[in-house]
Parts: sequence; structure tokens; C-alpha cells
Amino acid sequence: MENNVIMLSEEERAKLEKFSKTGVHSALLIRRAKVILALDRSNKKEHLRITRISKEQNISRQSIYEIRDDYLASVSAEDFLSRKKRATPPNPPKITGEVEAHIIALSCSEPPSGYAKWTLRLLEKRVVKLNYVDDISHTTVSRVLKKHNSNLI
Repeated sequence: MENNVIMLSEEERAKLEKFSKTGVHSALLIRRAKVILALDRSNKKEHLRITRISKEQNISRQSIYEIRDDYLASVSAEDFLSRKKRATPPNPPKITGEVEAHIIALSCSEPPSGYAKWTLRLLEKRVVKLNYVDDISHTTVSRVLKKHNSNLI
């Protein structure tokens, strides 16, 4: 028998069938469960071929191979059907508490000469000029001030 053959136990099959038919799950995870059910060779004389599964599920043959390999590499059906959590966010937040404090302090200070008060765009330009951040938008400045219930602008 090949190493990449999927033989589901009755319990695993029941879990995958229940997962694909009930509850609220992402379409991606439901499709993965259906592909594994189609690839299952336990208690079957004839199993579905990769080409037929790809047509039925409307995905490429390569995707089926990848789903199969992911299932075989996973510890359990639950592990296979759960989305992996990221260890860190994709990008670190640009606005830290320190930057927020600088924006609030700047908005409390005297506006530049020639201006009666700070505007969001003035604050945006000054925050970048003072090198608190490399780049920031006026909408982000607005969000920071709203977050701290600031009625300064």
C-alpha cells in the first residue's frame, strides 16, 4: 500500500462528514474536509480518482495533492480542520503607545505660527517631520485622537 493513501476510521469519517454538513465554517475548510472524504479508501472497492475529485470540487489536481499531504502530516482531523494561528502579526503596528502620546501632546501644544489651531494634516506632517514615524495618514491621526476622546481639533 502507498504512503499517501488515506484510510479513515469510522470516527474520523463521522467527524469530517459532520464538519462539512453542519455548523459555520469557512468554505476553504469545508472543501478540505470534502476532499479528504472523497480521497478516503477505507471500506471501498472503488475510490474516486484525483481528476474526478478536482472536477467535482472545482479545484486543481495540485490543490488536492496539497490537501492530502496536509492531512497526512496533521496529528488529527481537528488539527487538519483548524486554521493555523500566526505567531506574530504580519507587520508590527506602526503606531505604538509612545507615538500616540507624542500625537496627543503635539495636539495640545501651540499650533504653528499662521494657524489658529492644529488640523489633522498639520499634525500628520509634524509627526513625520519630528521622526516619530516614517509615514502616517491624517486619518490615522484622527483615529488616535478619537481613541483617546480628544476634542482638541
